[in-house]
Amino acid sequence: METSPQKQLVQAYIEAYNRFDVAGMLAGLHEDVVFRNILGGEVNLTTTSKESFRQQAEQARQYFSQREQRVTNWQVAGNRVEVLLDYTGVAAIDFPNGLKAGDTLRLQGKSVFKFANGRIIAIDDIS
Repeated sequence: METSPQKQLVQAYIEAYNRFDVAGMLAGLHEDVVFRNILGGEVNLTTTSKESFRQQAEQARQYFSQREQRVTNWQVAGNRVEVLLDYTGVAAIDFPNGLKAGDTLRLQGKSVFKFANGRIIAIDDIS
């Protein structure tokens, strides 16, 4: 089966994320990309440009010493790619929610990517 350009962009983004490679994460993003993190149905973070996304991604690199998003399912339709993810991260700092440096965080969630002009224009991370 041929891999769509959208799926290739998402794969490259996730691989860069797992390597803490912010430049690689930015490579496929539209200048006006909107990123939202949604936890328990509540939006707890929004960025509204490639630059604000870059700043957040740089900051987030400090939170975990290791992290991996592993795709367990792909749904590709038109200008939308939805991936189901198993997330594992090892905390590098103590978090307000009780997670301590060295603790392993495991989550399941999904990310929804939307595209415009051959670039990622929106990312919703949902857990």
